[in-house]
Amino acid sequence: MPITKSAKKAMRQAQTRTERNKGTRTRVKTFMKKVEELSKTKPEDAEKLLPTAYKHIDTAAKKNQLHKKTAARRKSRLARTVAAAKASKKK
Repeated sequence: MPITKSAKKAMRQAQTRTERNKGTRTRVKTFMKKVEELSKTKPEDAEKLLPTAYKHIDTAAKKNQLHKKTAARRKSRLARTVAAAKASKKK
């Protein structure tokens, strides 16, 4: 446990930041899962949800909760998943 006043404040700040960041990270994971699940059953709906997922991933990258290249990789994977699902649905 922190002893000095500044260490106590730093601990409070870390807790506050953790709570704030948790919501953004959770939204990113949730939308990625939604898009992946929809791409298996309804690729058209997954494609409509893709911009929303991109928005949440970009927000996390902007807030430095995700590295910008990690964000780009995740967006690319989602796009590939949806494109592959649409292609297999057409056949």
